[in-house]
Amino acid sequence: MASRSPDLPSTRVALWRSLKLGYRAEPLLIVIAGVTTIAAAVPDALFALGLKVLADAVVAGNDRTLVAAAVALGALTAASWLLRLVSERANRRFADRATVVIESHVARLQASVASVEHHERPDYLDRLSILRDQVFTLNHLYGALFVTAGAVLRLVVTILLLMSLHPALLLLGLLAVPTVVVSTWRAGAERLAEERGAAQARLARHLFTLATTAPPGKELRVSGVGPRLIHERGAAWRRWYDTVVAARWVSAWWQTGSWALFGGAYVGAVIFVAAAIDGSPGDVLLVLAAGSRLSQYVGQTVQEANFLRGFWLDASRRLAWLEDYAAAHHKRADLPVPTRLIDGIRLEGVSFRYPGTERLVLDDVNLSLPAGAVVAVVGENGAGKSTLVKLLCRFYEPSGGRILVDGADLSHMPVEQWRERTAGAFQDFFRFELPTQHSVGLGDLQRLEQRPAVEVAVARAGAGDVIDRLPLGLDTQLGPTWPDGVEVSFGQWQKLALARGFMRDEPLLLVLDEPTAALDAETEHALFERYADAARNREGAAAGRVTILVSHRFSTVRMADLIVVLDGARVAEYGTHDDLVARGGQYAELYGIQAAGYR
Repeated sequence: MASRSPDLPSTRVALWRSLKLGYRAEPLLIVIAGVTTIAAAVPDALFALGLKVLADAVVAGNDRTLVAAAVALGALTAASWLLRLVSERANRRFADRATVVIESHVARLQASVASVEHHERPDYLDRLSILRDQVFTLNHLYGALFVTAGAVLRLVVTILLLMSLHPALLLLGLLAVPTVVVSTWRAGAERLAEERGAAQARLARHLFTLATTAPPGKELRVSGVGPRLIHERGAAWRRWYDTVVAARWVSAWWQTGSWALFGGAYVGAVIFVAAAIDGSPGDVLLVLAAGSRLSQYVGQTVQEANFLRGFWLDASRRLAWLEDYAAAHHKRADLPVPTRLIDGIRLEGVSFRYPGTERLVLDDVNLSLPAGAVVAVVGENGAGKSTLVKLLCRFYEPSGGRILVDGADLSHMPVEQWRERTAGAFQDFFRFELPTQHSVGLGDLQRLEQRPAVEVAVARAGAGDVIDRLPLGLDTQLGPTWPDGVEVSFGQWQKLALARGFMRDEPLLLVLDEPTAALDAETEHALFERYADAARNREGAAAGRVTILVSHRFSTVRMADLIVVLDGARVAEYGTHDDLVARGGQYAELYGIQAAGYR
């Protein structure tokens, strides 16, 4: 069976972690914001009591009590205004400072995970997509929590004031509970419906981006697929909306019924105090003021609870899930990464299936990659070539078997240190729209500002012609959407990505996963020839570097020391070019077909 997404942590756990994160960010500000926001609710709730005392003093003709009640009402109004002002300023300043902390925390968590599973698995992508949408406003969680706590306190004080007239008035407060329960449930139910439709919402956003951004513009116009994208985008949005609107209608009917019940109870409470218990004018005024405010307070409490649970707390639960996910992927690291390879890398019974699937992409692979060797990996699409590269780079851990580096289990080595000794370029490279020196220099962050190191990497990748065509050379800003930025072709981007992969001088593992697909066969052959020579030079031989070349062009891979042919998730053949051709197997057949095509 396909593996199931782990449940989100509980609200209590997520809220506690978020509070600790906020406290670490700004301990004094969060305390001031919390205390003043909650305290601001008390004067407002006591206003009804001041009106009762004032009305009874007027009826009794007690001037001293009248003056005291008037002063108290003025003090309550001033205190309410002052506390709200301070809490608003404190919450705003705290939110500004917490924003950077929370966004950095989320980015650091995602980057700390050695695996790329959360970037490729659909259910995790949906979860992270919602978190990314919410993370920029997650700083308001704290203000929403404090306001909700203040609203609850104000509600409790108001109910206690009503009960001071007669215990039976507790019923008015109890009949307000269904409105809170229904509204709180409503937010959760609607959020659950939105998450069920998250894939459709993500599809709608993706199609909208395709239809409105520059990169796919030429293909859309040539193919005439624009109207179809618009239609598909509308259909995806309707599928999401139909899921959500059904949940909204059900919850809306429940909420209407609960509020109708409370409204009837309020009218009954006024009649009860005025007629049944023969209350004073002040008592009636207290019920009118507190009761009317009770409905307002319930509404505010419900609104804040909706925001808190329906948005802020859901975001904090996803953040807590990401924290747990990152922590679970920190493997035990009790073996050092070697300074040089002596024996090389060996795969023993390695199998792998992508999370959420049952199909084995690699099945019981046994393979030896000798130190200092250039190893080419070939095979049909879907044979497992890129997956093999991902396992060697530790983007994933094997589902079965193990990978040994000089006889030591790779999974027991610190992944950060292994990545520091890994270099390479991939077919799905990213276009870093930065100044050219930085776009290349990111391949070795410690030498980002060292121009000679960047120039060496550019020469290794044969990207000198790209730099020569840029108006300011390595100082040129890449990307036409930036000030003074320039556009470069796909092939030029690919060469810059290659240069980035060659920034590190002494990698133990150099991976080249079809990084020259946009280049012609002759250029690719020349580049790979340079790579092979670099792997065998004094520097590469001293480190015992293993170089992995993945390519569909057999004229290129023939220069490798060893060639691995993958077929159906298994190693079909393994040996030198001459050995494999002499054997007359799958490699020889594919090589012959491709060579005939070139002739």
